[in-house]
Amino acid sequence: MLLKTFGWSFAITVAGLALAGVLWGWQGLAIVGILSILEVSLSFDNAVINAGILRKMNAFWQKIFLTVGILIAVFGMRVVFPVVIVAITAKLGPIEAVNLAINDKAQYQELVTSAHPAIAAFGGVFLLMIFLDFIFEERDYKWLSWIEKPMAKLGKLDTLSVIITLVVLMVSAMTVATEAAHGAGDKSATVLLSGVAGLITYLVVAGISGYFEDKLEDEDEDEGEEPAAAPAKKGNGAVVGLAGKAAFFMFLYLEVIDASFSFDGVISAFAITNDIFMMALGLGIGAMYIRSLTVFLVRKGTLDDYVYLEHGAHYAIGALAVILLVTIKYEIPEVVTGLVGVALIGLSFASSVIRNRREGKPGDSSGAQSEVASGV
Repeated sequence: MLLKTFGWSFAITVAGLALAGVLWGWQGLAIVGILSILEVSLSFDNAVINAGILRKMNAFWQKIFLTVGILIAVFGMRVVFPVVIVAITAKLGPIEAVNLAINDKAQYQELVTSAHPAIAAFGGVFLLMIFLDFIFEERDYKWLSWIEKPMAKLGKLDTLSVIITLVVLMVSAMTVATEAAHGAGDKSATVLLSGVAGLITYLVVAGISGYFEDKLEDEDEDEGEEPAAAPAKKGNGAVVGLAGKAAFFMFLYLEVIDASFSFDGVISAFAITNDIFMMALGLGIGAMYIRSLTVFLVRKGTLDDYVYLEHGAHYAIGALAVILLVTIKYEIPEVVTGLVGVALIGLSFASSVIRNRREGKPGDSSGAQSEVASGV
């Protein structure tokens, strides 16, 4: 099971480290290895969130996410995204931006780092909306009930998450953004515009995917039967086997979430190297492990066995959102960002184990696994 799920990640790790050793020697090999570990530590909660969404999709779209999606994650976010940021902020053409990344690494790093306030505002707002929509929703299982019960009652106000996010964004733009840590000058307008863009992106992508998902469920209820691709429902009520438009927009939603999670990894990588190729290789290897871990969680039905894992991952998202917004002005060590997410997920896992033992559940979902497309 482990070899089948993580086989490609192991193979790419060996090939990637060997390539790094050939191209850049022992120092380059060490840097690529460190970047891989950094990416995994910062994005572990991403795998849990991905698994929660991926298990709703049918085998075809799961395979699309794990093939096309990984190309977008590795090539798009780790190579193209920083270059695009440089091109936009420095008002350069694409060729000039690529030339800068290859031949003037110091200037390239400076331009990407100076764009951090905009990146952090966009990603912070997007992730904050994910957390708030989760915490304001009524759920069968409650991890921190003293928080989640009153939040679920407040969540009956449909626009509350948007209102809170806008308030947080305004506070960030007026206070945190002034004399930003990454680049001199007042970044208030940049932070405000980028944050609004992040909010709009979330509302559009999540709204459309939710619309088609609800429409699919309504059609199935009208026909009086479950969808052919999804003969059962999970314990949390989510339909498994979304296809067509619903799955397409869910795929887009997944990719935007993945992009938001990768922002901090890309920026943090500049503390280790400003070589775009080392960065892409190291972060790409880490991204492969996150994808493999996502597959593992779906295949094992882990989120059904350990019901508080999704809670822990969403609390980690909320923490990351706050950290991203704070880093607009203040430097926060990458180790803190990584440890916060791992700690929250670890605590939620431990709570799930305790719950299972208390209720006499062994945590074995062998009879209720949601298989990902075979051969991936």
